Amino acid sequence: MKSDTIYHHPELAERFNKDEARVDWHDETLWWIRQKRDKIVWQLPEWEILREKASQIKNNVLSNLHDYLVQFEAALQQNGVTVHWAADAVEHNAIVHKLLQQSGVTKIVKSKSMLTEECHLNEYLSQQGIEVIDTDLGERIVQLAKEPPSHIVLPCIHKKKEEIGELFHEFLGTPAGNADPQFLTNAARIHLREKFLTRKVAITGVNFAVAETGEMVVCTNEGNADMGAHLSDIHIACMGIEKIIPQRQHLSIFLRLLTRSATGQPITTYSSHFAKPRPGQQMHVVLVDNGRTTQLARADFRNSLKCIRCAACMNTCPVYRRSGGHSYHNAIAGPIGSILAPNLDMKQYADLPFASTLCGSCSNVCPVKIDIHNQLYKWRQVLTQEGYSPASKTMAMKAMTTTLSKPGLYRFAGKMGRWVMRTMPWLVNNKMNPWYKQREMPAPPKESFGEWYRKNRK
Repeated sequence: MKSDTIYHHPELAERFNKDEARVDWHDETLWWIRQKRDKIVWQLPEWEILREKASQIKNNVLSNLHDYLVQFEAALQQNGVTVHWAADAVEHNAIVHKLLQQSGVTKIVKSKSMLTEECHLNEYLSQQGIEVIDTDLGERIVQLAKEPPSHIVLPCIHKKKEEIGELFHEFLGTPAGNADPQFLTNAARIHLREKFLTRKVAITGVNFAVAETGEMVVCTNEGNADMGAHLSDIHIACMGIEKIIPQRQHLSIFLRLLTRSATGQPITTYSSHFAKPRPGQQMHVVLVDNGRTTQLARADFRNSLKCIRCAACMNTCPVYRRSGGHSYHNAIAGPIGSILAPNLDMKQYADLPFASTLCGSCSNVCPVKIDIHNQLYKWRQVLTQEGYSPASKTMAMKAMTTTLSKPGLYRFAGKMGRWVMRTMPWLVNNKMNPWYKQREMPAPPKESFGEWYRKNRK
């Protein structure tokens, strides 16, 4: 969501909250998915064992990332795949563009890839005169709407079927007013079929990359990654360097965790393995750092690189559910995005670690046991120490520190607060008080706990 004006989470959330009916629907839908997740994981007695194993495997990968990447590269090359290394988003986009130039292609298809969203590949290629068609249905919908995805797994979760019907009427020529999901899905299938058949280059993401065999696994429910890769002359797979797992036998653990956590399904409809190009086809893999090694070097935040992009933390987060994915102004929204984004740019994303209640629900549902809420809290400390927290908030926290560290001042402040709320409630019940914007102020107590305790202590 690039713009000359930088909006932060509070302003963007307030914009989303103006449509109360949409907020309620968004909240309820995501909580329903969270409940589906709970029901299906409770059917597995070994669920916590799977989580622990996955976490330990990822710990091993992060501790030996260099060796696994070298092993993966060697296996890919032995399989006839060309490997490219990109230090950042700029280099990643330039590599992809060069491959397209070499093939003389100006129209391509792409399956869902959060890495390419992170690198703003679509925008870059469009500026170079290259048409990119996103083939994941949700991604195609937000692409037609000229919006970024608002969710990792459900890119258009913020849109209602009536709005999608209007988009399809405008761009695909469907009848006006038709919002039947089955009809719209079939219209999208017809629209995309021609793209698959005529595009010579397909870009896919990568869910898991097996160092042992040099194979890449892509998980979809629509089969669009398969269609693109199998029908193309050139398959370009773009992946962050953290997507490595050591051996093929580890896949079963992650595949059992991924979709149960994401959508409450036992497994994705398609879990496709790409190991080598078919005769006459080219296959390229672009391995991207883009701040990942920096995050790896941060002891408090390295565990965030375990993420398998299931979005379980988003579906459970009370802030994300009621503020919408676009309020995070970053490719990856929600709790996980809030600990990944400041690593890329502390100043631009300093607001995101504060967009949380620190309730810990995100950590509880994470299938690879990332301590998300702890990292949110630690990022707040780092950002404040580095001078990126708002001056008003810093001053308020210093004032609270002084008040809480001096018992006499604390008792006096409490008495004054109770007196003001009783005698002059308008001083706190106004729009200047962010708390009052969304909720009623509590009734002031007659006495503090300390006063009550001294009176009743025996």
